[in-house]
Amino acid sequence: MKKFLLTILLEFFSILSYAKAPDCHSWPMTMAAMWMKNANIVDMADIDEPKSKITLLASEKKKKGLYTQIYHFVFYDKKGNTYEVITKNDSSYEECSMSSVSSYLISKTDISN
Repeated sequence: MKKFLLTILLEFFSILSYAKAPDCHSWPMTMAAMWMKNANIVDMADIDEPKSKITLLASEKKKKGLYTQIYHFVFYDKKGNTYEVITKNDSSYEECSMSSVSSYLISKTDISN
């Protein structure tokens, strides 16, 4: 039931992201990966980065060309485990790192062999 509600919320937020926003996924993605490493959630050497999924959930234009962006990342490790992270940060067309990144681990799936 929780995954169903999460799916509904993710779809809702993706509908709200109509404003053309800067493509700044690399900054929050890198910061989310570093956050997971520092929190001992996963060793980043084990992450299969090309498999990562990136979704811009929402982008709100603020004053002076600043955007608050919410991303949903799904990281996969080499064992098939997944780590879903939501991030929030400010960016602009000139600079993706206009603020620090807040990261939230929303799901961790361990596949036992």
